[in-house]
Amino acid sequence: MEYIVSARKYRPTTFDTVVGQAALTTTLKNAVKSGKLAHAYLFCGPRGVGKTTCARIFAKAINCQTPTAEGEACNECESCQSFNEQRSLNIFELDAASNNSVEHIKTLMEQTRIPPQLGRYKVFIIDEVHMLSTAAFNAFLKTLEEPPAHVIFILATTEKHKILPTILSRCQIYDFERMTVRNTIDHLMAVADKEGITYEEQALAIIAEKADGGMRDALSIFDQATSFCQGNITYDKVIEDLNVLDSENYFKIINLSIINNVSDIMVLLNSIINKGFDGGLLIQGLAKHVRNVMMAKDPQTLPLLEVSDQQRQRYEEQAKKCDTRFLYQALKLMNQCDINYRQSSNKRLLVELTLIEIAQITQPDDSASAGRRPRRLKSLFKHLIQQSQPKSATPQVVAAETPASQPSPKAQNTQSPQNAPKAPTTPKSQPSPARPSLKLGGLGFSWNKLRQDGKPSKVNFTDSLADLKDGQMSNQQFTQDELELQWMSMCNRMSENQPQLIGIATRMKNMNPQITEFPQVEVTVENELIRQDMEAIHKSILKTLQMYLHNAQITFTIHVSDQKEQPKILSRREQFEEMSKINPAVAKLQQAFDLELA
Repeated sequence: MEYIVSARKYRPTTFDTVVGQAALTTTLKNAVKSGKLAHAYLFCGPRGVGKTTCARIFAKAINCQTPTAEGEACNECESCQSFNEQRSLNIFELDAASNNSVEHIKTLMEQTRIPPQLGRYKVFIIDEVHMLSTAAFNAFLKTLEEPPAHVIFILATTEKHKILPTILSRCQIYDFERMTVRNTIDHLMAVADKEGITYEEQALAIIAEKADGGMRDALSIFDQATSFCQGNITYDKVIEDLNVLDSENYFKIINLSIINNVSDIMVLLNSIINKGFDGGLLIQGLAKHVRNVMMAKDPQTLPLLEVSDQQRQRYEEQAKKCDTRFLYQALKLMNQCDINYRQSSNKRLLVELTLIEIAQITQPDDSASAGRRPRRLKSLFKHLIQQSQPKSATPQVVAAETPASQPSPKAQNTQSPQNAPKAPTTPKSQPSPARPSLKLGGLGFSWNKLRQDGKPSKVNFTDSLADLKDGQMSNQQFTQDELELQWMSMCNRMSENQPQLIGIATRMKNMNPQITEFPQVEVTVENELIRQDMEAIHKSILKTLQMYLHNAQITFTIHVSDQKEQPKILSRREQFEEMSKINPAVAKLQQAFDLELA
């Protein structure tokens, strides 16, 4: 007996046997019953969902001489018998992929003139109609719009967007849907019962998910699994045959993540990769699994799970263990990993980091081994300032805020004279030993600015000394390094705060101010033009240096460098001669290879 694949053997022959397209088949049956037929139909949808099958059933029902009360063909009249035996002269099938030229369409148009010999209509089924050329579409337009009364066109396509709008406007459009997993499982169970094949429902669910909504693909995979399993389709054998990652791995990863067991997750990931599975597919499958767990937490969203009954129960059990926040965070991490996976140069490391972060979502915040980033990052400047401030108000800090003769108001409110610790006494003639301190001027802000809102703020380049309080300015000593630091900070502030000074600020960054005779500061410029530009802002530069170096006695002069003789620009020939004088081997090389200077 000749073997026929299941996709052909169990191809629907009536509207009632079509799976997953109840709304469309009902509409077509009602059209047959009422006799209200359009002259052109367009069936569109993904592969393997029944477009061509429904076109054949519809064409058969149209020409049936004694249709049933439900609009089905009787399968007994001469028209139905001729169709079943594939000898009908009233139904034509045309493959537009191989007949897509204007000549083929013209031949088709000539056939439409001949009335049917048996039945009422001549039906032309054009499959993959989107493959027609633009010229063929244009040649087809007039006939499609006003065909003879005995002609009906049924067009089928998987790519509706490639069809001209003028064609779409002349047809009744029927959009076919993908098969649901539940519908596919039920149909596979019916086929297995007819074939006498034993099966596990979970195994059929894997086949249905692999088919991705196409019944023809599902039946083809079913035949493949039947051959591999030898009539006993089990979950383990289907997983092995189709090389599908077992969903048990997803359940294990989530269970281990809940208890923060990173080590076992890494071992499990290594075993999965060693079996040949891609890390990106693992992340995609795990994301789908977490989504299903989230849907299982609410009875209203539970029907959204397109899985077997056994799997649905497992999802419900795991959903009770998982917190909703954990599921949201895990989905977010896996989605980010999926986006970055293709661009990553170390894909395995990206997957490992993602799984580690998922496993640490539920880890306590105070765990020392969590390795997680803090939830709040404090300001770096605030942290540095707190470290630089002593616990008690020292004379140095007080002098920066108020005159040395007056105590700090804050210190008076917070400490009483009795409880206040005694400051170490040092002779006034002997300065306190130098200690490392934080130069706030190098960071671009001052103590006054810090007291306003507790945040570092930028100081404008044109700040005046008149804004400073009496006693805040002193004649402190400064070094060459401190001068260069404040000079560079000043140039940076000029570039940020005043765009019109960007050009001169860029030149000033390449200058080296020098302490000629303390506290005199001198800078050397290349030419008179630069000196004029700097003279225009000379006062601002001087005041800025005095303020940030804390010395009101600083003087600032600009000196133009002596113009040296410009070096002569050598031609290539002269350059070669100079090189030959320095290294005679160059001349020997030219002579040995008979080289010419380009």
